Amino acid sequence: MDIYMPTLSTTVRHNRIATSLIGQVINMIMKNEVNALSEQCPLAYWGTKELPSGFELVDAEKIDDTEHFTEIVITELEYVKPDFLMFKNNPYLENKRQTRTAGRPDLIVEIWSESNSKNDRAFLQNLYATSDITEHWYIEQDSNEVICYLGRNRLENQYLTDVLSTREGLKFDLRYLAI
Repeated sequence: MDIYMPTLSTTVRHNRIATSLIGQVINMIMKNEVNALSEQCPLAYWGTKELPSGFELVDAEKIDDTEHFTEIVITELEYVKPDFLMFKNNPYLENKRQTRTAGRPDLIVEIWSESNSKNDRAFLQNLYATSDITEHWYIEQDSNEVICYLGRNRLENQYLTDVLSTREGLKFDLRYLAI
């Protein structure tokens, strides 16, 4: 399992949630349960944000010439920087400098703040939903609610007052961050 560890935000609550997720992953790394991606690698995708249905996450399993893709194509793709993303069972590709990642993550977490416009939120949700194997969670900074999806399918909401769990059974205990 590989984890993308993002840069931190400008708000205290956002940073607390993101660093808590990372902290729990570090515990998994220490137990040799997961590996971390060596650098912060934005997630590349096919298409462009300007075309309403013309974008999707890259399916790394469908790339035939991985060398050409990782040396040339991946650096030309648009990208996003999720607050947290994890590859557990799903393959991904990185360019040599490890500045871009392409694939369909097992889990993506976005922590919303007032600075996230409705258009940006809608774009990210639609982009992540293009992968039917990607679980994606959305946390409002001033709420305990975690809105969860698997691809385009809405899952039952989770709450920071409980231990969060992926469909694969990976658990994140962020209860001390509940408001």
